Amino acid sequence: MRISRRQFIGGTAALAAGTGLFSFRMLTKLDPAAAAQSSAEPVLYRNVCPRNCYDTCSQISYVQDGVLQRVEGDPKQTYTNGKLCVKGYTYTRRVYSPDRVKYPMKQTSRGSGHWTRISWDEAMDTIAKKILDLKKRYGSTLPICFDKYSGNFGILHYAADGTMSSIGYTTRALGTPCWPAGIDAQTYDFGTLYSNDPEDMGNANYIILWGSNAAWTAVHTFPFINQARERGAKVVVIDPIVTSTASKADLYIQIKPSTDGALALGMARHILDNNWVDWNYAHANSVGFDEWVSYLKNNVTLEWAAAKSGVPVDIIKELAREYATTKPASMWVSYGMQRHTNGGQNVRIIDALGVMTGNVGKSGGGVNYGQLETWGFNYYAMTHPAPNGSKGFIGPDGKEGDRMINMNNFAHDVMAQKDPPVKMLWLACRNPGSQDPDTTAIEKMFASMEFVVSVDSFFNKTVQMSDIVLPATTQFENWDVNAGYWHYWVGINQKAIKPMYETKSDLEIAMLLSQKMNALSSGSCTFPTSGSEEEWLGKEFSPAMYHLLGITNWQALIDSPRKAKMPPASWADGKFRTPSKKIEIHSDLAAKNGLPALPIWVEEMKAPAKYPVRFITAHPQHGLHSQFQNLDWMMVANPEPKLEIHPNLAAKYGIREGDMVKVFNDLGSVTIKAHLTRTTSEDVVVSYEAWYKGSNYDVNYTVKAIPSDMGKQATGNNGLAFHDNFVSLQKV
Repeated sequence: MRISRRQFIGGTAALAAGTGLFSFRMLTKLDPAAAAQSSAEPVLYRNVCPRNCYDTCSQISYVQDGVLQRVEGDPKQTYTNGKLCVKGYTYTRRVYSPDRVKYPMKQTSRGSGHWTRISWDEAMDTIAKKILDLKKRYGSTLPICFDKYSGNFGILHYAADGTMSSIGYTTRALGTPCWPAGIDAQTYDFGTLYSNDPEDMGNANYIILWGSNAAWTAVHTFPFINQARERGAKVVVIDPIVTSTASKADLYIQIKPSTDGALALGMARHILDNNWVDWNYAHANSVGFDEWVSYLKNNVTLEWAAAKSGVPVDIIKELAREYATTKPASMWVSYGMQRHTNGGQNVRIIDALGVMTGNVGKSGGGVNYGQLETWGFNYYAMTHPAPNGSKGFIGPDGKEGDRMINMNNFAHDVMAQKDPPVKMLWLACRNPGSQDPDTTAIEKMFASMEFVVSVDSFFNKTVQMSDIVLPATTQFENWDVNAGYWHYWVGINQKAIKPMYETKSDLEIAMLLSQKMNALSSGSCTFPTSGSEEEWLGKEFSPAMYHLLGITNWQALIDSPRKAKMPPASWADGKFRTPSKKIEIHSDLAAKNGLPALPIWVEEMKAPAKYPVRFITAHPQHGLHSQFQNLDWMMVANPEPKLEIHPNLAAKYGIREGDMVKVFNDLGSVTIKAHLTRTTSEDVVVSYEAWYKGSNYDVNYTVKAIPSDMGKQATGNNGLAFHDNFVSLQKV
């Protein structure tokens, strides 16, 4: 089903400055007659950006004569509100990039760059025979390792997981590199991850953006922040870097990295000393609060907090007073600040700050990190049984199943497997060659494999180290459904154009592989071999999901994305999901897992003498992990990486603007062009993680697989302390 341009109300179109894109304001109800529209007029489809991003934007794609002409925001979705970010407007460049992987390709030999086009049948035959060979040699499919994460968050892309389940028990990468320490922190405190609707931020009278560079990474939240500001709210940004967001704040506080918990404790002590505590709320809704108050009295002073965090006492006092006495007050805790060895503990301290002021469960308030309430799909595409007679890994509980390894120490864990060893990799929605820590170990691990399959859209670093690459569709070339982990909206993703070249979705690949495997060895794969994408979509929706969205059939999402029927304030009903059913300031579960039971200070990781400079590798404006930056428009806007370095630090190493700088430690090095700026402090250098077309730039050559303090409870493995990365500098 399609939407025609005629179905838009208000025929005037405003030319978006500098983009050559038109913006239309209102959609009317879908008319099935749209299918009969003339090819001379664009046909409109609903899509959803499936990237690993706060905004998960609802999109409208304009297709004329089968060609995707442009992509805009969907005005029926009040969070996206008809707008996209700078990356979203480049989607036509992604779909029609000459650099796309167009056909199944075979590389001889791996890493040589000698690629040969092969047919889908040859690709499936080669892969299926390798799987069956390994199964015969080792008696199981455990030598096959599957690594998938967030390159595409569409629910039907979990068919990649289903592929592995349906061939037998395999070795799986478990965990998430992005945000697990914070998830665990809020799970210990509240029982699960559940934040206020970001659109509710417009109701705040005070806003603290704690490590959030929303102006680059969550642009659609900013209008709601500005709504609050127009009503008189004050906006505070706490960040080690003077980001674009920091430049828009009423108060910017440059904090020492990894000391956010110390600042929060100093605030808590000042709030306690002045009796600005919401005692009624804290006592009625939490356990362990008085125990934590005793800790504050006996262990925390403002002078200590100032020395530890680098924030002057007067600023701590001002921040504490304003936050505690201006209701409601919202805090947005972003993912970067928990990427430390004490990151989860710092989030727990900030959670406690929200509890002591009574800002949890309030519209315009909350300690906001993310939400998974809208992810209650059936996951039918990923849940398929192993074939009869499959042999798996016997876990500590005596049960047989997949063998789980740590996604965040992937290379070392893969190479450590011995019984049986890992011999084959299958990678989907994932680029460990550019995104995993310890790139040198990643390269060694790939080289040790017998066979590597990647499913991707571009010849990135991971594909370059593969034997076979299977060309993946974009979201405009397949059906899907997407939910966000920040806002409350769920949207359908329509197939807007025919798949380019010979690209296929993870679902199609799963069905093809199953056909081939069963042709070679009957019963060797349980994945279904038929069904349209629309039929598969219908199987993903449960009655509970329909109820949450207020619909009775998924086709209703074609008319409009739907917002989950949840209150704007998380925890407004006071029904927390912890064992005690209250906020657990004292968490027995945390203590059971070897962590402090209370939100107390845990020392940050210190710089070693040999490598005195902290290297922060933050998220960029023009890309998302290893996506977007390689596109032509983005390469024009941001043609090369830069190392942001304070002039005083640069002077110590004899570095001037534009010099090439070797950034190194005992793990590895990366060479980057210097950009002198006072936006960073004198002991921190910054470069933004990305994959540049035609470049070997990769910040992860210097990043060790150091775990953060939390993550295992909710995601299976602790997160990564990406920002506890210490280096030295050398002018090249």
